[in-house]
Amino acid sequence: MNTMKIFKSSLIALACALTSSTVSAESLAIINATVHTVTEQGILTNATIVIDEGKITAINPDVMNADKTFDANGRILTPGFIGTMNQLGLVEVNAVSKSRDASEKKADITFDASLAYNPKSTAIAYTRKGGITSNIVTPLGGDDMFRGQTFVVDLSGGFDSVLVTQNAVVADLGAKSKGSRATSLQKLINKLEDAQLKLTKKTQNKTKKKDKGEKKSPKRDEKVVNELLAGTKPLIAYADRATDLLALIKIKKRFKLNLIIVGAGDAIIVKEQLAKANVPIIINAMSNLPSSFDTLHASLDNAAELTAAGIKVILSVDDAHNLYQLRFSAGNAVANGLSKRDALASITANVADVFGLDTGRIAIGTKADLVLWSSDPFELSSHVDKLWITGQEHSTKSRQDALRNRYTTKSEMPKAYIK
Repeated sequence: MNTMKIFKSSLIALACALTSSTVSAESLAIINATVHTVTEQGILTNATIVIDEGKITAINPDVMNADKTFDANGRILTPGFIGTMNQLGLVEVNAVSKSRDASEKKADITFDASLAYNPKSTAIAYTRKGGITSNIVTPLGGDDMFRGQTFVVDLSGGFDSVLVTQNAVVADLGAKSKGSRATSLQKLINKLEDAQLKLTKKTQNKTKKKDKGEKKSPKRDEKVVNELLAGTKPLIAYADRATDLLALIKIKKRFKLNLIIVGAGDAIIVKEQLAKANVPIIINAMSNLPSSFDTLHASLDNAAELTAAGIKVILSVDDAHNLYQLRFSAGNAVANGLSKRDALASITANVADVFGLDTGRIAIGTKADLVLWSSDPFELSSHVDKLWITGQEHSTKSRQDALRNRYTTKSEMPKAYIK
């Protein structure tokens, strides 16, 4: 009897200890850092950043109060980079069909690929090596013009790393291998028009007696379109040719959409219109040659010119297995006229602003997604020294590191052995 009581008491004590350790994470002060805040504060030297419960709670406090201290020794501290428009965690090996979950032939506007997200993908740890702490994952969709909806993840590798689901609708517009681009634009207009008309009728009939049909709730796809019309959910449109970009601007104005354009190969020749309409664009800074008749104005200096025109530019690498190279893409944009501050914003603060994320800047109250660099993050020779996601340190060791060590270490086993 006494033994059983002791056993129960021990279990209760253990449970309390586990609960206490989960809730009361240690606070951390990063001192002597060169902090690139991506805010009006600019760059702070010999700065102190205090992290507690996953958020930045103080910058250069008069009195420092933290459980642990880490000395950055003057190294550069930036917000964690944010990837966009890729299939990280949805595709493990492109050539193996059963490891691909980014597309579905029957996918429509409601397609939520986050249900298939794999936080244990080997590509995630490799991506962290590039200083990327969170990502906007984008489905590839199917036969429908709408590819589905994006979702937001952190790169902690935990089973709780999907932060936001169904946060933006993706539409594939522009040139078609079969048929006319006009069909997609007309379909988009018709869908928005029909939904707007239905909402207007519903408002007008609010005071009238409703029949059985009016009592029906909107279908799932109708709910999504209504969110687009309300501006609560962005529409991400893939388009390149100038005429398509101008058509999308008209659609944005007519239906008051929260519009984001991806690709935008011809954006440079309609940059004034894009800036005036306040349309952010997502581009690959390395697109320097035309890949179609819609992208004849591709150039390495487009990121700099579009930013100078007042457009909010986001730099993207759409290959999930090479998302690590996002910082190199930004570095090439710097080499072609983009300022370092704007380059950093294009993969941090701009993404956070456009997608409504609580990260992307080093400011009090923001999520503590931080990266400490050996030197300039846009230089090829630099690397990540430390990386924190929601205030917790995460390793940058990847499967590639393990393979390198395995095949470069002397052993009695034959080369290319399998354990």
